[in-house]
Amino acid sequence: MPERLVSEPIRPVPDTVAEHPYRVGDPVLPGRFRWRDGEFEVAAVLDAWKELSPGSPAMPDRYVRKHWYRIRTGDGREMKIYVERRGRVRGRPKPAWWLFTIVES
Repeated sequence: MPERLVSEPIRPVPDTVAEHPYRVGDPVLPGRFRWRDGEFEVAAVLDAWKELSPGSPAMPDRYVRKHWYRIRTGDGREMKIYVERRGRVRGRPKPAWWLFTIVES
């Protein structure tokens, strides 16, 4: 099945944590999250990576902007989700967790 772009916020279920090796400074990956009208379990983390900010001559340091995860859900779907380290829209916090793409099983 082809990968489908979603790019919508998801809502972590409180007090759930996915089985995943964590490093200091990594966000806690939720074990369950809500998207649209459903609730999904993170059954497996297939891959994880970080997206860094671009450096510039005026600001050469690079910072982690997003933590990405390719996951398999309890119902067999494959999804790419990410969390933004920071961000605001006109003074209001943006949703931190996003569902980027989905591959239906």
